[in-house]
Amino acid sequence: FGFLNRVWRLIIDERAEGMALNAAIVDRAATVEENRVLHQTIQVVTRDISALAFNTAISRMMEFTNFFTTASERPWAVMEKFLLLLSPFAPHIAEELWQALGHRESLAHEPWPKFDPALAKEDTIEVPVQINGKVRSKINVPAETDQAALEAAARGDSRIAEQLAGKQVVNAIVVPGRLVNFVVK
Repeated sequence: FGFLNRVWRLIIDERAEGMALNAAIVDRAATVEENRVLHQTIQVVTRDISALAFNTAISRMMEFTNFFTTASERPWAVMEKFLLLLSPFAPHIAEELWQALGHRESLAHEPWPKFDPALAKEDTIEVPVQINGKVRSKINVPAETDQAALEAAARGDSRIAEQLAGKQVVNAIVVPGRLVNFVVK
C-alpha cells in the first residue's frame, strides 16, 4: 500500500484540487543515470517475472521509485515504461496513471519494454575491501578493472594502507567486480 502510494505521488500531484500531473513530470530525454536506472529495472523485472520471483521484481520497482522520488525532474517516457512494468502487479493503478499521462488506449495493448544492456551497465562499481574477512573499506573503481589493478587500488586506499602497515600479507584474494580480501599475520 505504501509503495503504491509513492508510485501515485511520483506521477500525480496530491496537493492539486483535481487529478493533475506532478510538476516534476517533464517532456525531455532521460539522462545517462536515469536511463541506467530504467534499463536495470526493465532487466531485473523481466527476468524475475520469467523466474516467478515476484518479490524481487517488486523490490527493484521500489528502488526505481526511491530513485525518482528524490529527482527534481522525471522524464515522461521513463514514467511510461515504468508503468508498463508495474501493470502486471497493480493493473488498476497503472492503467489510471497511464491515462493521467495522456493516453487514451489501454496500456494492455502496449509492448513490453526492452532493455538495452549497454544502457544498464554501470560505469563504476563499489568493491568492499576486507582484512581477514572483515570489511574495512570500500573503493570505487571502473567496472572493467582487472585483478591486478583492483588489488593495487585496494592497497592504495588510505584506510587499508594504514591497517596493513607493519603486517605481513599472507594472501590477497581478489575477485574482480566483487571483493578484495587480504589475509594478514
